[in-house]
Amino acid sequence: MRTSNAVVSLGLIGLAFGFSPAASFDGTRTPEMAPVTAPSPQGRAAPFVPVQQGGPSGPSLSSLPPPVAATPFDALRSGNQMLREGRVDQGVMALEYAAERGVPGALWKLGRIYADGEGVSIDEKRAFDYFRSLTKAHAYDPPGTPHARFVANAFVTLGHFYLKGIADSDVRPDPIVAHGMFRHAASYFGDPEAQYQVGRMYLVGSGTAKDAVQASRWLRLAADSGQRNAQALLGSMLFRGKDVSRQAAMGLFWLTVAKDAVAKEGGGPDDKWITDTYSAAFAQATEDERVMAHSYLERWMGRRR
Repeated sequence: MRTSNAVVSLGLIGLAFGFSPAASFDGTRTPEMAPVTAPSPQGRAAPFVPVQQGGPSGPSLSSLPPPVAATPFDALRSGNQMLREGRVDQGVMALEYAAERGVPGALWKLGRIYADGEGVSIDEKRAFDYFRSLTKAHAYDPPGTPHARFVANAFVTLGHFYLKGIADSDVRPDPIVAHGMFRHAASYFGDPEAQYQVGRMYLVGSGTAKDAVQASRWLRLAADSGQRNAQALLGSMLFRGKDVSRQAAMGLFWLTVAKDAVAKEGGGPDDKWITDTYSAAFAQATEDERVMAHSYLERWMGRRR
């Protein structure tokens, strides 16, 4: 159902920093202190859909000598140190030792290593299995725990895997499951990247019904947390009046914030659309709209001092 522009406008104006959408993660809850192991060859089913998991290939840890470490957490620390020193094989072995004994940071680091190809060949299915083990065991750990950011990032990464699928595996593209992954990280953990992805999916109707009100709410949450893609997308929506009532000055303000973040953080090619969108909007804006946008920017900066 299409919501009127007036309602969307009121929704945007009324958004407060304290807005907290209810968690919509519909997976099977795992006890907070449940033990977790690294993915096994037999694997386990995903809580969202019955995906048959295949574990990472390679020798089992039982056939490998444990690293010189007093505890699994020592193995995590020494593994990360070995990676920094370029001793990838030894570092991975130490991390696997810690991961098999339930250390969340080790599961996450191994997932990132194989997802990004950090000293190893990219293996998305193996990365998927590590991230899936982490999220299954720690989906409902308190958001303030030290490893909560690892769990949130694991959900986000799984969401991206489900958006595109993984070649030569049983992980097929499924935007509905991707939306659920993003939404849990966005609502339960308050992850800005996840909030941006949820807003974007509501905006285009991918994995969920198209809903401009929900899109603007999630994008605003991410924008307030400094997610520059969300800032630019929300700014573009407001400036053009696309799917929402036009608020050109507010839109130019968000585009300015996003453009400044790109300049400050040294954005890459993927950020070109942000600077291009800002430049086009600034050229089209009236002088009054530019002045008002600058006023919004001053207030934004003042709240962050």
